[in-house]
Formats: sequence, structure tokens, C-alpha cells
Amino acid sequence: MMSLLTNFNLFSLVLVVLIFSSSSFLIISASDSEDNVEFTYIEGSGKGPKDWGNLNPKWKVCGDGKLQSPIDLVDERVQVFLQLDKLKRYYKPAPAILKNRGSDIMLKWEGDAGQVVINGTNYNLLQCHWHTPSEHTLNGSKFDLELHVVHQNSKGDIAVIGQWYKIGMPNPLLSKLINTIKSLKNSTVDLGIINPLEIRFGSRRYYRYLGSLTTPSCTEGVIWTIAKKVRTVSMEQVQALKAAVNHGYEENARPTQELNGRQVYFYPGE
Repeated sequence: MMSLLTNFNLFSLVLVVLIFSSSSFLIISASDSEDNVEFTYIEGSGKGPKDWGNLNPKWKVCGDGKLQSPIDLVDERVQVFLQLDKLKRYYKPAPAILKNRGSDIMLKWEGDAGQVVINGTNYNLLQCHWHTPSEHTLNGSKFDLELHVVHQNSKGDIAVIGQWYKIGMPNPLLSKLINTIKSLKNSTVDLGIINPLEIRFGSRRYYRYLGSLTTPSCTEGVIWTIAKKVRTVSMEQVQALKAAVNHGYEENARPTQELNGRQVYFYPGE
């Protein structure tokens, strides 16, 4: 039995290295949300998360996919994987806009805002957006807010960095944006130059797994990195994000999905 388990773990390790190092695993859209909202987060509405796969033929994977996100990250089940190395971010200031997509608020860079390097592959920074409450859970527990920072490489592959927040001291980036968020309505605002380094990730420790976009089209093949440390956000900032989106999207977190045998890896930092 031990031999079988060892062989299975070795197979999983080889598989994940091949998947995570491939620069052409899957070409997908980097939007992470449709601009014209055609779905809801309210179960029983006919357009809730359990029904997403039936709303549009292009969203079929939302219902029958095997690598769906978000998931519950369980510390007792993760595998420590030192070969992942520390997360390398090379961000730089660039022009940006703030857009109300109805289902969430998105900060999008219009110019070259730098990149993150994962397994030797460069993923250019595109945008970030917020979910309330958190989509990924830790040992079954939700947080007050989750930020998704979306990147894309030259082949179209997506890598997303997630950051959890709990109620506490205000978040510096949201402090800069809060007045604009409160007056945003269904519009887009030019923010001028925004430095992505103002997104302060919690620590060098993180979780890594292969998943999907968390909104339709739920396309799979997304490399997820979730920072271990939880940062803080004020109640006022969370309420501003909720008030800005369309009615019914104040809680815009997809329920956690089945792991389906996937391995979650953990990098413990240096």
C-alpha cells in the first residue's frame, strides 16, 4: 500500500510540474467576469452558481468541470513543496482605470504594469477585483474580503494571486480608491498612474493549485496562488464595495467547489 501511495504522489508531483511549467497549457480569457452580467449569486433564482453551466453553452464547464475554483484550503491536506520558490513580482506604475462591472469592481491597468514570474514564465499584470466575502476558504472558514490579481502570459494562460482580508485597519490601496468607488455607479473612471506595488501581499508563504476562473465562463487551467497571511480592511471599505455593485451582487462569492483529487501545494517561505 505504501508503495502505491508513493508512486501516486510521485505521479502527482510530476504532473503538477509539467502543468505549472507549461506556457501553452490552455488559452483562455482573462476577464474573470462577463461585463454584461447574465448570472447571479442567488441560488434558486435560476441564474445562481448551481445553474451557471446551463445558462450559456460557453459556460458548460461551470457545471461539469473537474478543476473548478474556488476551493477550501485545508492545512492538514496540503503538500509542502519547496521547489515552488518565492513569488517574484516585477510590478511598475502604469495608467489605470476603475470599472464597475455590475457584479464586482475592477481596477484595470491600461499600460505595461509589470509582471509576475511563475516557474520561469512571465505573466503580465492585467487587473484586480474584489469579492465579498472571500471565495476561497481556509480550513472551512471564510474571510471578509478576497482580492484577485489577474495575470496573463504571451500564450493566453492565466495566473491569479489571491489575498484574504479580515476587518481591521483600512487597506491602503482601497483608502486611495474609496471616494471613487462610492461615486462610481455603472461607469468607468480614469485613475491616472497607479503603482501595483500598493497591493501588499501578506507574506512569502502561499498555497498553489490548478483551478479555474470563479465566474462564468469558469474556464479551467488557471494557476492559483493564495497568500497565506491575512491582511486587514476596514468595514467602511467593504461596505463601499458592496454598495457600488448592482443590487443582488453585494455578496459576490461563488461557493467552494469539489477538489476532485487535486493536490494543493504549500510554499512555507524562506
